[in-house]
Amino acid sequence: MAALERRTTESSGHRPIPDRPELLADEDLAPPPRQQRSLDRRTRLENAALRLFGERGYDATTIEDIAGGARVPTGGFYLHFRSKRQLLLSLMNDLLIGLSRLDLSTEAGAHPRAILIELLTRGFESDLRYLGAYRAWQEAVLSDLDLARKQRAIHDWTAARAAAVFRRLQTLAGARPEVDVDTLAHVMDSVFWSLLARAAGTRDVQLARSVNTTAELIYHALFLDTPATTPSAGR
Repeated sequence: MAALERRTTESSGHRPIPDRPELLADEDLAPPPRQQRSLDRRTRLENAALRLFGERGYDATTIEDIAGGARVPTGGFYLHFRSKRQLLLSLMNDLLIGLSRLDLSTEAGAHPRAILIELLTRGFESDLRYLGAYRAWQEAVLSDLDLARKQRAIHDWTAARAAAVFRRLQTLAGARPEVDVDTLAHVMDSVFWSLLARAAGTRDVQLARSVNTTAELIYHALFLDTPATTPSAGR
């Protein structure tokens, strides 16, 4: 899908979508687990971190807390991750992998509003498991310049993917041809991440409302408003 998006963008004269940021590229990683027992321990550590990061945040969660929550000796943590920071990077990298696998294709003949709601719903369904990681990430980037640099790369990538979708929608009847799609994508990308950050304390019905409202904002930015039919005089 990413390759298709890149070809489509290049052929239309727009900037290509950058590759997905590899958050672990410069990390000294522990050897990947091979035995099922080790795989289970790593999964428990990740799940405990997601829960504790979501409840307490990054700074207030210690390696000892994560190991205890996973029922793993503290020394066992270091068999999988060199530090709490590396564990956070690994969780965020998994979030991005999930986003990269998200199907951004649009159904032929569907109404643009329905397309936008479907795409936004898919995106949030993919992200919700990592709410704790994103809460911790928001906190960690404030005091870590390297993480802040990675954050900019993430937003450039997700905004470019949004722009590719908006350009496809712009080919439909009723679209506004003059819209600055790149700027709109960057603005809406900030909205997407903000919604994700607030989703932890949001009920399902409120989240659905937020998705519908966001879809409406994008629709009215990309498409001309259809004038309401005015009854004829004398009727």
